[in-house]
Formats: sequence, structure tokens, C-alpha cells
Amino acid sequence: MHPVAGRAQTDAEAAYAAAQCVVETHRRVAEFLRIGQTMAQIDAFVASTLADLKCRSCFLGYKIPRLPPFPSHACLSVNDCIVHGTAGSYTAPLKRGDLLKVDIGVWHKGWIGDAAWTYAIGEPEAGIRRLMDCGKETIRRGVATLRPENRYLQWARTVQGYVEGDCGFHMVRGLGGHGIGRKLHGPPFIANVVPSFPGEWPDALQHAAPGTLIAVEPMIAIGTGVTAQQRGQWPIHTADGSMSVHYEHDVLVTEDGPRVLTEGLEALPDVVTR
Repeated sequence: MHPVAGRAQTDAEAAYAAAQCVVETHRRVAEFLRIGQTMAQIDAFVASTLADLKCRSCFLGYKIPRLPPFPSHACLSVNDCIVHGTAGSYTAPLKRGDLLKVDIGVWHKGWIGDAAWTYAIGEPEAGIRRLMDCGKETIRRGVATLRPENRYLQWARTVQGYVEGDCGFHMVRGLGGHGIGRKLHGPPFIANVVPSFPGEWPDALQHAAPGTLIAVEPMIAIGTGVTAQQRGQWPIHTADGSMSVHYEHDVLVTEDGPRVLTEGLEALPDVVTR
């Protein structure tokens, strides 16, 4: 886990400041987005915004086994690309009907902020609007479960139950949230689906301990929860090519319940009409 220990209040505020750098970057991105822009233009804008805020991308150059260093300042994922889209993996200009997922991660004074939001390019048709609304309500319901008396399993039961039971969409399998703090990824892993066999998700039975910093991120698709990824490439797509959304908040678990460090994302305009 990544507890905020020792100088708890000071560290909590430092983590909040990093998270708010992400929120401010999203705020500026939401104002910047236009129909006809390319991912390269958007990524360059993110880079300049981070520099202005005196922080830097914690995605650029990020390494995991069997993949090249991540080549962009932000993850920019369009339509059936669920996560990890790069500035060069989708080269067509944005057009009406596209869904853009923007995932921004920053280093700020030694702390990580990491959050994603989904933007419709042009007024979305009813089914896509419902998908976006489902995603935002899903993360709201899920965050409410992140209390010391609950295990992380309750998060998965809540978000999967709402997405697949109430909304009729599919929670993406194999992806989930993670501990954050002074590094981007660490335990606990926060799955978005209930484990199907004992031991599949070891962190499921952990309680949401006070002082734990986590990034929670439901990823939802219209047609399937199965993913597809080309070998040696970052972007992860829906296996059937259906549309997807991605929402992510940074949360500090406290004795009194969840504190959303990336508060403010919900107020962003998420439809690009220009």
C-alpha cells in the first residue's frame, strides 16, 4: 500500500496539490479541444500546460516489460481504444462522433497525480451519452464504498453491478486501479470486477485502510469486456471495436471515508462542440 504516514496532514495536502495539477490540466484541455485537432496537437498542449504548472508528465518514458517507453505526455485514447493511446497511435483529426479519453499523470514536488476523463467530440447520440453518464455515475458510486469498514471487494461489486446490471454495458476485464503516492503504480490493485475464483484478486479482501492513496478507474465498453492489444504496442482496444469510456479519480481513504483529491473533474464540460 501507499499510506500517507508520519506528517500525515502535510503529505495529504501535497498529494492533493499534485492531484489538482491534473484537474487544472484537464480544465485547460477541455477549453482547448476542438474538432479537427490531432492527438499530437493535444499532447503538445498537455506538455506546455504541465510546464506552466511547474510539474511534469509521469507517463512520458514510463517503462513496463515487453513494451517500449511510453512516448507521450498523456494517454489519448479514441473510440474503441480504451486506454494507453499515444500521440502517434491515432493520427486522424478528431471528428464529430468520436469519444476521446484523456488520462493525465503528473509529478509535482515528489507526489503523483493521475486522473482520466472522457470527452465527446460533437453532441453525442443518445447511446453514447448514456455510456458517458453511466461512467460518471459508476465512479461516484464506487468512490462512496472506499471506507475503512469496507473491503476493496465492495468497490468491485458496486461498480460492476451498476455497469452490467443497471446500465447493460460491459466492465472491461483485466484492467483496474492502483496505489499511488510517490510513485505511479503500486499496491493495492483495485479490480473493477468481482473475482471469479479464489486467489484471482488477492487484494480483494483487504480493507480500505485509512491513509491509503489510490487511483480508481472504471473502464466501460458497449459491446464487450474483452480487450485486444497488438504485441509490442501500448494502446488497448475493445476486442469487438465498440466504443468505450474511462473515468479515474485519485482518492485518499480517511477515518471518515473517501476524500477525492481530484475533485472538480465532474464540473468539466465533456462535450466539444467547436
